[in-house]
Amino acid sequence: MGELQTHELTLYSIILFLLFESLIEIYLVLRQLRVYRESKTVPKELQHVMDAETFEKSRVYGLDKANYGIFKTIVCDVVIAMLELYFGFMAAVWLRAAQVAGHVGLDRSSEIQVGCVFIVMLQVIGVLKEMPFRIYSTFVLEERHGFNKQTAGFFVKDQIKAFVVSQVLTVPIAAALIYIVQIGGEYFFVWLWAFIGCVSLVLITIYPVYIAPLFDKFRPLEDGELKTGIHELASSVKFPLGQLFVVEGSKRSAHSNAYFTGLFGVKRIVLFDTLLLNKGLPADDASLTESDKSKGCKNEEVLAVLAHELGHWKLGHVAKNITIMQVQLFLIFLVFSQLFTYAPLYEAIGLPVGEKPILIGFMVIMMYVLAPYNTLISFAMTIVSRRFEYQADAFAQELGYSKDLGQALIKLQVDNLGFPIYDWMYSAWNHSHPTLLQRLDRLQTDGKKKR
Repeated sequence: MGELQTHELTLYSIILFLLFESLIEIYLVLRQLRVYRESKTVPKELQHVMDAETFEKSRVYGLDKANYGIFKTIVCDVVIAMLELYFGFMAAVWLRAAQVAGHVGLDRSSEIQVGCVFIVMLQVIGVLKEMPFRIYSTFVLEERHGFNKQTAGFFVKDQIKAFVVSQVLTVPIAAALIYIVQIGGEYFFVWLWAFIGCVSLVLITIYPVYIAPLFDKFRPLEDGELKTGIHELASSVKFPLGQLFVVEGSKRSAHSNAYFTGLFGVKRIVLFDTLLLNKGLPADDASLTESDKSKGCKNEEVLAVLAHELGHWKLGHVAKNITIMQVQLFLIFLVFSQLFTYAPLYEAIGLPVGEKPILIGFMVIMMYVLAPYNTLISFAMTIVSRRFEYQADAFAQELGYSKDLGQALIKLQVDNLGFPIYDWMYSAWNHSHPTLLQRLDRLQTDGKKKR
């Protein structure tokens, strides 16, 4: 078999797998669409907390998101992605990046300098491709169902800040990746793994302190019953709580969340204001709308949600996920080290014979060659994540928060218009968390420790 046939076969194999993967995604969404269309009544387990009007709103919201998801998959993952592969989009950007590098006074023979220009150009094009979908999702889909809180000005500033931060982070990392491969010798993948592993841990550490505040406003949780309860809860499980913050997520979206940050030593807990009853403000605050006053969790329910989150910490789920991530990185870099000199990979995406840019080799192997492996690992991690969620629920239950956690889960589901009924195959493939009904059933059937 000639080399031309080899790189053509490589290209067609990549295209066929990506098409197959997209068809699976569309098939699963179509299964869920059928559930949305056929489910007309509130499940009996929720009839005491969810009225028919709310159920219908969540059903329509789910329908809209599913239809939009199918449209985006067809346009982005099938049409655009296949055309880009077939016509050598990535190679064209690389060759153009070399020209641009020369025009701006950089050394076009330096792979590192051209690689930096390539990354910026690729991300600019990516933003332009993604922007119509972001605008539609934010200002049409989410707006239609009452979740979008962003103004056009806020949205534009947010996108600009996100782009700048992305460049500040990715360009130096890309340059370092190329440099390490160039000087690292036969076992460069070990040094690459160590570098990326350290960078990822540093980013996890600094993101909540220095990067997240660039996008959202954080304020200390006010003194009161909730703050006292959180400190008592943290103390009871020996969680090293240092700071408590409320993030004004309501300026971006009406969806709710809570999380903790910090890998080492003292940690911080962050509550979205949308999680708190009245957004954590006095009931007579003039900034509260009538809709705000009907949403959010009571103090005991917030504590139950945090008990679940602290369960992830106490049971070592964070450390386990980081360990899995590091193992994954090592395997990826090992495969990269074995394949990145294989010429047909580069020719398959349109590069001239003999050109083998390190950065493109890494992207092709990550995005295309390892696509089947990444799909399987993603599904395996979904299974692991669901198991971790059950364990964290059980941890909160052992602390006596079974009833409050169940009420909080229902409240969050209703406030976020989450649809409670799912096709089993769609859910198994897509949901990193068990469904509401599955979690409620587990909370009711497992042994309980009364508070």
